[in-house]
Amino acid sequence: MRQLLLDIRPPARPDLARFVAGRNGELVAQLGAMLDGTADERMVYVWGAPGSGKSYLLAAWAAACEARGRKVVQGGAAAGEAVVADAVESWDATRQQAGFAAFNQVREQGGLWLAAGSVPPAALPLMPELKTRLGWGLVFQMQPLNDAEKRTALQQHAETLGFKLDPQVADYLLTRAARDMQSLLAVLEALDRVSLETRRPITLPLARQLLNQSA
Repeated sequence: MRQLLLDIRPPARPDLARFVAGRNGELVAQLGAMLDGTADERMVYVWGAPGSGKSYLLAAWAAACEARGRKVVQGGAAAGEAVVADAVESWDATRQQAGFAAFNQVREQGGLWLAAGSVPPAALPLMPELKTRLGWGLVFQMQPLNDAEKRTALQQHAETLGFKLDPQVADYLLTRAARDMQSLLAVLEALDRVSLETRRPITLPLARQLLNQSA
């Protein structure tokens, strides 16, 4: 079992198709319109607390762009067909200048821009010109999933792995594992691997054993 715990990395690969929107339906619809080429606004900034799902959503959207043949540039320091930039509040002065130039170029060329940070644009510790640019497009506050929505997300991901998740196991994971969705999905996939390797069903005792040995 302990050897299998080493295989928990990497975490579940972000997938837009299995992202549970919860109270973020308008944001997800906007990102879908950007993918489809039907969006009126192509520049989006998302902010929210750590663990709210921003990084997962950005990575999932970037993967969806690549699946549609778009060249994705990560980090926001250079322009591309689609640019994804996370944690912009951490940018140093050089990165801010590069991000400012990249934003302007992407907007002029009709590309797609998706950035995220921990606070609204006006509160970012960035140069004024960049803060203004980040607020030019649509700004969304990322609303974290509640427990019922997280349970739904776990059950949906379990179905993609080929099994039905017992509600008791889902509730145990929600109370004993890390609260962010990417960690929860990673634990669920670890449970699936342990189940296959040991030929044991995914039950509450197996979940307890996995999490107790990883503590």
